[in-house]
Amino acid sequence: MTAAMPRLVLLALALSTPVSAGQSNPIGKVLELLGNLESKITAEGEEATKMHNELTAWCDDRVTNLGFDIKTGQREVADLSATIEKQASLLSSGATTIEDISASIAGNEADLKAATSVRAEEAKTFAAEEKELNEVADTLDRAIAVLSRAGSSLMQVQSAKNVVEAFRLMVDASVLSSADASRLTALVQSQSSDEDTDAGAPDAAAYVSHSGNIIDTLEGLKEKALEQLSDARKKESTARHNFEMLRQSLEDEIKYSNKDMAETKKAVAAAGEAKASAEGDLAVTSKDLSEDQAELANTEADCASKAADYEAATKSRGEELAALAQAKKAVSDMTGGAEKLSYSFLQLSSSADLAQFEAVRFVRDLAKKTSSVALEQLASRMSSALKLGGPFDKVKGLIADMIARLEEQAGADASHKAYCDEELSESEEKKAEKSALIAKISTKIDQMTARSAQLKEEVAGLEKALSEIAASQASADKYRQEEHGVFTANKAEMEQGIEGVNMAIKIIREYYAQAGKAHTAADGASSGIVGMLEVALSDFTKGLAEMMAAEDSSSSAYARSTQENKLETASKSQDVKYKAAESVKLDKAVAEATSDRSSAQDELDAVNEYLAKLKEQCVAKAESYGERKARRDAELSGLKQALEILEGQAFLQRGLRGVRPHA
Repeated sequence: MTAAMPRLVLLALALSTPVSAGQSNPIGKVLELLGNLESKITAEGEEATKMHNELTAWCDDRVTNLGFDIKTGQREVADLSATIEKQASLLSSGATTIEDISASIAGNEADLKAATSVRAEEAKTFAAEEKELNEVADTLDRAIAVLSRAGSSLMQVQSAKNVVEAFRLMVDASVLSSADASRLTALVQSQSSDEDTDAGAPDAAAYVSHSGNIIDTLEGLKEKALEQLSDARKKESTARHNFEMLRQSLEDEIKYSNKDMAETKKAVAAAGEAKASAEGDLAVTSKDLSEDQAELANTEADCASKAADYEAATKSRGEELAALAQAKKAVSDMTGGAEKLSYSFLQLSSSADLAQFEAVRFVRDLAKKTSSVALEQLASRMSSALKLGGPFDKVKGLIADMIARLEEQAGADASHKAYCDEELSESEEKKAEKSALIAKISTKIDQMTARSAQLKEEVAGLEKALSEIAASQASADKYRQEEHGVFTANKAEMEQGIEGVNMAIKIIREYYAQAGKAHTAADGASSGIVGMLEVALSDFTKGLAEMMAAEDSSSSAYARSTQENKLETASKSQDVKYKAAESVKLDKAVAEATSDRSSAQDELDAVNEYLAKLKEQCVAKAESYGERKARRDAELSGLKQALEILEGQAFLQRGLRGVRPHA
């Protein structure tokens, strides 16, 4: 069946009603109806084109916005991934640092513990040695005092063969206790052993007479004991000082290591928090990016499908208009003779074809009435099925499927508001985020711009100061050069004057010294002349000294001023260099931030545009539940009526009522 046949069948049905005597020529009526049908199809095409253009614009906007979101998401994912990698590296290096510091602290603590233990043993040994030597010295003091007081009463002790025997005799005389005698004997034997070892000397305890009397010997023993005590104390002092130095060093190392440990742990904790935060943000951003990519793919596929449906419907309308044009041409060109003889009507191919055509027309009119794209697509698919000669049940199945879909949509209608709320919330959140980012970047730009302007102003001031310093130095150089020239000339004149005065004094003195008494009358005058010359010489010499002192002072002041200018010039030049570099860096940062703000503004504009369309879809054109229910009920009722038309019930009653054949 051709594309024009459904409409021609409907036209035949309209013409199948009885024609009264007063009615116009049926052929003319047919041509009129064909023309009206062409106009209606053309209007439908224009409406479909308008809807297609609006859909295309929406698809382009949505794809563009999703592209912006995807680009932003990919950049954020890359930034977050880099942050995670950086923080992971910090965590790894921090863990290694903590291990090294822990090992260092443990080693230092072990060394401190060992040193403290050794020091305790040394102190204990010294205390015992000091106590013993003090006791020996006290014992020797008592023995010497007893022997000194006893005198001849202890002659027996004085006659002892050796010190050990003298100690025994002193014990017998109750001068010493046996414990003191044992202690002194041990000291003598120890001393004797040391001397034998060091110099190969004979036993010091063998003969008393070798070293004087017993008191001298005891004095010598006491001196040795005190020397040992002094050496022991010096050794103890040195050991204690070394230990204190070692302990202070180890404690400082432990202290600073603990401080480094705390700072490292703090840095590791901060890196862990930053990594966890970045990982959380990355998960959310990656999920949003995947959703945006999936939505972009679905949107592109859906828009492509709708574009294909539009192309198919446009092609179908073109074929239908071509068929109607052919029908009009056939009616106009070929019915002239027959029109005069009789009227005939087009033969319906079958009531089923007519019912299907009427159902297509009914669904299309219902789609236009309710502005339903879904019903428009259903009518297009039904028309395509009829053109391809599809079975009756297939057309019924299309309507039944649409009824089921509408009923399913009725059940899912409650989720529409949630969808709108979610989209609006996300869009508002993105808008707030982008607005905050733009405000932050703008503040940063303002700060950097103000700082750059301040630096440029400071650089201009420094350059002006450098110019003034250079001018001042040039003026000082010129003045100093002139001043030195004047000094050089004046000095030469003063030196020449001094030389002339000296020469004159010498000549006069030598002359009058040689002349003797021959010039006695002029002698007084010559003395006055020499005196005046000497006064002049003194004045010249003083003037030269003052000139040289003034020259030295001016030279020193000039050198100081020149050095100060050099230092100030170097300092200000360095400031100009650094501040100019910082200003250039800030200007570059401002340019980059301005570019970032422009990109953020583009993204915000896209978000605002999508938000406006979303509000138009979800707010401005939102229907109440009652309105949606009434519209959906009308669509369901119309589709059910189309099914009835396909069953032939309403159609045959309405379409064939009053049909009668001509005689």
